[in-house]
Amino acid sequence: MSRRVLKNAALLAFLWASAFQTFSLAQSPAPKEKSDAAKPAASVPPKPGSTEARIEHYLRNLYAWGPAFDVKVGPSKPSPVPDLLEVPVTVSMGGQSDTAVVYASKTGNFLIRGDLTDMSVDPFADNRTKLHIGKSPSMGPENAKITLFEFADFECPSCRQLDVILRQYLPQHPEVRLVFKHFPLVNIHPWAMTAAIASQCAYQQNPAIFWKMHDAIFDAQDVISPSNVWDKMQDLAKQEGLDTQAFTTCMSNPATEAQIKETMEEGQALTISATPTTFVNARRVVGPDKSQLDQSIAFESFPQ
Repeated sequence: MSRRVLKNAALLAFLWASAFQTFSLAQSPAPKEKSDAAKPAASVPPKPGSTEARIEHYLRNLYAWGPAFDVKVGPSKPSPVPDLLEVPVTVSMGGQSDTAVVYASKTGNFLIRGDLTDMSVDPFADNRTKLHIGKSPSMGPENAKITLFEFADFECPSCRQLDVILRQYLPQHPEVRLVFKHFPLVNIHPWAMTAAIASQCAYQQNPAIFWKMHDAIFDAQDVISPSNVWDKMQDLAKQEGLDTQAFTTCMSNPATEAQIKETMEEGQALTISATPTTFVNARRVVGPDKSQLDQSIAFESFPQ
C-alpha cells in the first residue's frame, strides 16, 4: 500500500488519531510532490493567551514538535455542540503537511481529538445520496435487499484479492447484487485505465461478457504490462467472442474513457482514496476484508 509518509512519527500519530484511518490491505495513490509554490507559508503565531495559542503550546509539548515543525492552529469556529469550538490544526515539516480538526472547550481547558457525530441523523445518508447504479455493470436481482458497490482498479493486487473473495461468496448468496464502479488509480497504475476502457467496451457490446472480461483481466494481472496491455485486451476480447473491430473502435473512442472518468468522479465525491472500496448498501468497507464484508452483509440482512 502506498500512502502519505510524514518524516516524524509523532506527527503521523496525531493526524491518524485525529482524522484518518489506516487500511493496510487497500491500495492508495502515491502523493504528488509539492512544488515550492505549493508549500504552505509559515504560519502567523496566534495571539498570546488565546485558545489557539494554548492548543499549539499543548500539542507542541505533547508531540515534541520543535522549531522544525510549522504549526498553524485556527481560526476556530463554533461547532454543532454548544460550548465546543471547532479548530483546524495544520502541521508542516520538510515540505509535507496535513490538517486535522480538534475540538476545544470555550474555556480553553479541554481538547478533544476525533470525529464529532450527530446521532440524530443516519450516518450513511450522505453515502446513499451519492451511490447510484446508473449504467454501471451489475449482477444479481434488481430488487436486492443488499447491493454491493465495488470501486476497483484492474491493476490493483488488493482488488484481485477481493475478486477472489466475491467469486466464492456471490454464488452462495444470489440475493445480493454487485455493482462494479471503475476507479483506476492512474498515477500509480499505468495500465489500469486501458483495462477499464477494455472492460467497458466489452460491457457495451454484451453486458454478460463484462464479467467474463472482468475475471479474465484479474486472472492475467501478473502478465499484463504497460507495453502489452493493448494487445492483451485485444486477445481477451477475441477469446470472449467479441466483435474485435467494434471493440478496437470502442477502445479508441474518447467517449469510452469519459465514461470511466464519470465513475471516478462518483468515487471522488465519496472521498474514496484507496482500492478496493466497497459499500454494503451504504456501509464503507476498504480493502479485501472478508470478515468486515461478512459482518456488514449479515447486519444488513437483519430486519431493521
